Amino acid sequence: MQTLPIFRIVQLGTKSLLLHKMRSALTMLGMIFGVCSVIAMLAIGEGASFEAQQAIKKLGSNNIILRSLKPPDDNKASSSGRSFAVEYGLTYKDAASIQTTVPGVKRVLPMRIIRDNVRFNQNNIPSQIIGTHPIYPEIVGMDIVRGRFLSETDETHMNNVCALTVDLAERLFPYQDPLTEEVRVGADYYQVVGLVREKTMEQRRPQAGGGNEGQSINSNIYIPLSTAKSRFGETLIRRSPGSFEAERVQLHQIIVELTETEAVESANLQILAILQRFHEKKDFEMIVPLQLLRQAAQTKRMFNIVLGSIAAISLLVGGIGIMNIMLATVTERTREIGIRRALGARKKDIITQFLVETMVLSIGGGLIGVALGVLTPFLVSHLTAMKTIITFTSLVLAFGISAGVGIVFGLYPASRAADLHPIEALRHQ
Repeated sequence: MQTLPIFRIVQLGTKSLLLHKMRSALTMLGMIFGVCSVIAMLAIGEGASFEAQQAIKKLGSNNIILRSLKPPDDNKASSSGRSFAVEYGLTYKDAASIQTTVPGVKRVLPMRIIRDNVRFNQNNIPSQIIGTHPIYPEIVGMDIVRGRFLSETDETHMNNVCALTVDLAERLFPYQDPLTEEVRVGADYYQVVGLVREKTMEQRRPQAGGGNEGQSINSNIYIPLSTAKSRFGETLIRRSPGSFEAERVQLHQIIVELTETEAVESANLQILAILQRFHEKKDFEMIVPLQLLRQAAQTKRMFNIVLGSIAAISLLVGGIGIMNIMLATVTERTREIGIRRALGARKKDIITQFLVETMVLSIGGGLIGVALGVLTPFLVSHLTAMKTIITFTSLVLAFGISAGVGIVFGLYPASRAADLHPIEALRHQ
């Protein structure tokens, strides 16, 4: 018997499956949902990981961030209600030592962060007053929307000037031009010289004083560091009914910018050694975005493996369904197999026929699953505002697994059909 061309075999396999449309469709559902879930779950995981890594990258892979941290013992002492000043945190001496002694340091950006209300006429908005240097926009990442940022002259002469975030300016000045007005912070007035918008995706900065609560970066007012030191001093006082708390903090944050990424690891250890020498208690924390980025990448790989493994179980269940249906099909078509064998069909022909039918189910289900898998992340993003990223690798992986499952789970039914004895098969009713 002449071997049938592959196109003819596919045609015969498809025709056999169409004789039982409902059964074939239900069998394909396992592959469809399996492939769809693999693609969708990997897309959601990729999107979540991308946002986390972007937020870390915005902090600067060449930067090391130091923050003042109130020691736990001081937190307990301050809660007793007594009136005394607690001294902790980073100092100007720390910033100078890092700048002069650590190799590879390009710039050091000190910052003071004070919580207070910003006022204009009847508008009174809680904000963060950030005392910093003119290089702040270059290191942190900031767009100058209108006007200018702080200048070296402002820093030298301790000018009462400020730059406002766009959101804060819109709430303070609903009808006025901010660049022609002054705002009041405490007992002093500050001329608005610019409107800015931070590029960073970090949503909250640490509260002045090292607390866990933070203020939105959309409500920041920036003033020269020298002005902040002169107007607010180094002792921050918080009043509450029956008592008040005083804290003396010179700097709340220092950002160290390195000349190159390769210097971050060694500089991190040297900065830690300097701070430990000057600080007897743990009153600071270090954030190294480069290390966070590597941890995020590793977490992403583990997350994708877990999600992929869970979703792959659906494909496994779909493959078992295909095997079950094909074994039932072999039993139903025993007489047909006997006739083909009697007419000269070889075992290879029988195996090919049943394997092709299995592949039609798995590949057909895989293609439909890919289409639904591409559509699902778009729906998730539209309905939940969650970022999803579909990668070409996830499409190939999901479809490849579905095709592989079809072959693996189709081999046993196909070989069982080919092993039927022609005479015994012809006697089957």
